[in-house]
Amino acid sequence: MQRLSINDLWTVRQDEYWRRAEEYYWSFVKPANLNVEKEFDALDVACVKAMDSSGWYEFLLRKYFRWKYTAPNRYASTTKQLRKYAESSSLDELDKIREGLFTLDLRDARASLVFASSIKGLGTAGASGLLAVLFPREFGTVDQFAVKALSQIENLPEGSQVRRMNPENLSIKNAVVLIGIMRAKASENNREFATNYWTPRKIDKILWTYGRRNRAETSETCASKV
Repeated sequence: MQRLSINDLWTVRQDEYWRRAEEYYWSFVKPANLNVEKEFDALDVACVKAMDSSGWYEFLLRKYFRWKYTAPNRYASTTKQLRKYAESSSLDELDKIREGLFTLDLRDARASLVFASSIKGLGTAGASGLLAVLFPREFGTVDQFAVKALSQIENLPEGSQVRRMNPENLSIKNAVVLIGIMRAKASENNREFATNYWTPRKIDKILWTYGRRNRAETSETCASKV
């Protein structure tokens, strides 16, 4: 089956093309990250909801931040901030954020992003990624690669907004627009293909691969989901 451009895929009405595009995501996953990728792909969010403060901290430090910030320098800089919770004996403060995540009105993308980004070390992209891991039916990860991919879609209604974004410094306002696009496409695909398979998280995986494959593989920044 021919691999379509993101511009062509966006309007195609055949589920197999979309599923093939999603499968392509795995060709970009480094072997060292495969286990956590698969774990997050099938994450039982009830386990996160039941974590204690130390378990939540370890989940973020050892799993989520490693998944989100695969470039060593980015992992080091972001976890330096996260580690302050442990260094200042403030794990209870971090745990209150975990509890709060499960009381959010997930339909309100802006409020959810603002709340998630209160975790030390997480900016807009990092907050969206955490929400996408925990609540894939409501959120996708916003990052530079999603912006680069969406910028290639000619008739995207939000195209002018997307092309004005700074891909490497996304604001909460930008993220709300991007998540809205992912939610709308997931809903559209489910209607068109008579399924409930598609989620904003699955759409973000596709956008990430399309945005990334146009980037030089030698770039260290390219290795990070930021």
